[in-house]
This record gives sequence, structure tokens and C-alpha cells, in this order.
Amino acid sequence: MVELRKDVDFEGPVVTGLTPDGFKVGTQRFDQGLLLSPFQVLAWNAPQRENLSLVGILKPLDLDPGPEFLLFGSGPVMLQPPAAFRREAESLNMGIEVMDSRAAARVWGVLRAEERWIVGAFMPLGV
Repeated sequence: MVELRKDVDFEGPVVTGLTPDGFKVGTQRFDQGLLLSPFQVLAWNAPQRENLSLVGILKPLDLDPGPEFLLFGSGPVMLQPPAAFRREAESLNMGIEVMDSRAAARVWGVLRAEERWIVGAFMPLGV
């Protein structure tokens, strides 16, 4: 397991490590995908890439007001989400930042330390 930053000076979940298949948030291990908001972390049984739905990501997080943007971790390598997923985000006036899930896990902490109002959806690393 790779350890990430442990000392945080903001509230909310932060990814503290990477496992062979997933993530560690605090002391909790997630060997699947991950959904994050400024207030919560949820295990995510991520669908196949072609079945991604922004509503399927946002609804369980129940964030009001809506986030500035989605930080999307695409798994072990950076792959853009399908065009339909991007159109769904555009229809909600929401941006998407895409990177591999390892990079997204690191960037999450930086953006939250800046108190950005974002959500994260990280595909599992063992995909």
C-alpha cells in the first residue's frame, strides 16, 4: 500500500493511501471505486465506462448546492469518459477534470485544502 498525506488541516474525507485495488480514506480501506464529497466518502460499485451516469454519481452524495466540478479518476490509466457522460455534465453546467485514479486521489487533497466545493468519483485501480 502506498501512503499519502496524513496531516490535513481541513474537514472532510481525504485519501490517505492507495491499495492494490483501491483506496484508503483515514483508516478505512475501499477495495472498489470511491465517491467523495466535502462531507462524506462512499464505496462505489463503479459501472462499466460506457454506462457512467453523472446522476448516478451525484444522487448518493446528495450535495446542496451542487459542486463546482467533478474530479473523475478513470482507473489505473487516464481515459476520458464517454461523450454522453460529458454532455450530461454540460447540461448541469458542471465541469469534469479527468485523470487516472492515483493522480485524482492526490489532487483531491490539494483541492479540498483550497476549500473547493467539489465531488470525486474514482474508478477502482484494479480495473
